[in-house]
Formats: sequence, C-alpha cells, structure tokens
Amino acid sequence: MRGDIVDRHSPNVGLSQMLLSVGIPVYNEKEVLPEFHKRLSNVLESLAATAEIIYVNDGSTDESLNIMQGFQEVDSRVAIVDLSRNFGKEIALTAGLDHANGDAVVVIDADLQDPPELIQDMIRYWTDGHDVVYARREAREGESVVKRTSAYAFYRLLRLISDVEIPEDTGDYRLMSRRAVDALTQLREKHRFMKGLFAWIGFPQKAVSYRRDPRYAGQTKWNYWRLWNFAIEGVTSFTITPLKTASYLGVTIAMAAFVYAAVVIYKTFVHGNPVAGYPSLMVVILFLGGVQLITIGVIGEYLGRTFDEAKQRPLYFLKTFRPSGDVPIRSIRSTTEQSIGWTRPFTKTSSDSNRVS
Repeated sequence: MRGDIVDRHSPNVGLSQMLLSVGIPVYNEKEVLPEFHKRLSNVLESLAATAEIIYVNDGSTDESLNIMQGFQEVDSRVAIVDLSRNFGKEIALTAGLDHANGDAVVVIDADLQDPPELIQDMIRYWTDGHDVVYARREAREGESVVKRTSAYAFYRLLRLISDVEIPEDTGDYRLMSRRAVDALTQLREKHRFMKGLFAWIGFPQKAVSYRRDPRYAGQTKWNYWRLWNFAIEGVTSFTITPLKTASYLGVTIAMAAFVYAAVVIYKTFVHGNPVAGYPSLMVVILFLGGVQLITIGVIGEYLGRTFDEAKQRPLYFLKTFRPSGDVPIRSIRSTTEQSIGWTRPFTKTSSDSNRVS
C-alpha cells in the first residue's frame, strides 16, 4: 500500500516516487471495457510508478458497472465513481479529476480510439517540465468525411474567435500535473467545455501527435445533433464574439437601411421614380425579421447559460464511491460532500486512515 502522498507543485518528480491516476468516463461501454482495461493495465505495469485507475460510471444502463466492479475485485488499483444518473461526458471527466489522487493525472476515453500506450510518451514530457501534455490527432481513422471536415473547421474557427488559445485537433486525452489538476478542479461552472478549460488554466503545455484509431467496439454516443450542441457550448463558453457579431450586423444593416432610404427619397423627388412595390418590401421585412430572430437566439444562448450558472447547483451527485485498495484519498470530507460531488480542491493527508468507505 502506498504511504504518504508527496506534496508536489511541479512536474519534476521521479517515477519511483510518482503516483499516476487515470480517469476514464464510461457510458454504456460494455463491449470495449475488457480490452481497454487489458491494454491500460499492460501500460501501467510497464511503468515504475504506482497507479490508480478511476472509472466514472456516467449512468450506464448496460452491464458496464458490473464489468468495472469485476475489475475492482481482481485489481486493487481500480476505483469506481458511480454517478447518480447520466450527467454527460464533461461532468464525468470532472468527477474523475475530483477523485484523482495522483501526482500526475491522465484522462482518456474507454473506446480505444485514443491508445493507452501513448501515456508513456506523456510521462516523459511531463518529467521534462510540462504541466499539461495533450494528444493531438494527426489523422482520424474510421470517421466519415463530414465528421472529419466539420471537426477540422470547428477547431480552427474556435481558435480564431476564442479569447483562449485552444489547441487544434485535440480532444480530452491528456496528462496533467497535480498543480494543473488542482487549478482545474476550482473551475465549477455548469456548462463545461473541457478542452477550453484545459487551455484556460495555462501552465507549460506540450503536444504529442498520434493517429486516432477507429472505435474498437460498440457505438459512438456522439450523433451530429449532440456534436452541434457541443460546438455551441464551446463557442459560448469561451468567447462573446457571436454577441459582438450580432451588434455589428445590426449597426451595418441600420446604416445600409438609412442609405437606401435616402436613395429612394432622392429618386422619388428628383426623378419621380415610384417607391418599390410589394415584393421588394416583403424581402426587406423578411430579411430584417430573420436577422432579429437570429440575434435574439444568440442572446438567448448566453442568457440561458447565465440562468443555469445562477442556480449554483452541484455539478453531479454520487450514488457510490468505491476507492481503490492501494491509494489513500487526499482529503477528509463530510457525508454531504461525498454525496453531492466535491466542490473544492483537495487538501492532502499523511495517511490512508481517512479513506471514504
């Protein structure tokens, strides 16, 4: 059993002293979990560091939870965070980070599109002094042309308009130092675009390129409608450019309308040209009405997010938390905090006597 967790605020930690946490959000992944756990275990066993594997059950309705419990029975490194319902991947990622004890923390999906073997390279860059090492996709195998093209355009548009420099072609797969995780767990907004939050915290960051594999088994949970809403989440979370664009568009149309009105008045009085009739009038009315509705919709997106944040609800509720057998937890927490999800950064303990059961 691991003893005291060393208080570290830099990535320069020897592997023999290191505790590595791996957080995995899971939602209906029964087909892929056995192979994923096998490959991840092989990677962790090749490292000199102590490791914990944190599975976050995000309200799965298949046999995923039973499979994870089976892992825990034979692997003392496994911890299970069982959420009270499906809160979505971004919240599940947050729950995994909240419960991670490691000096470095890896977040990875369970679908094996992101290879666990890349963790070895991430650790190497982390020990070189980088707080965040993120995986950048050179290729996206097994995905449609529409999805690849839309993802390519989205990342570049977001980078162009965002107030934060968000890496292109980069998902959630990454390794973070303890101080980066502690910083990230202080950000408790409900509408969470994790790729943006990872970039927002700053600290030295490094990219590791790889080719993304096709999904190993099962079906993706991200249809085009969910991807569209996810893109809106990303844009509205990290830039107010749409609001500014609506304002500029309104000013531009108003100026154009004044100019056109002046031209119509001039032609009418000087040349005797009749005022444009019904068809042109309807075009103008419909155009202006459409612009107004779009602008109201943009404002509504931001207003809705403000409304959700103002309610200050917890990000998630826990049904159960099953800690690993090898790693002590970092803080003493009340029963209420354990049930609603942790809402502040960890404080470190010197023994495992304060384990949550």
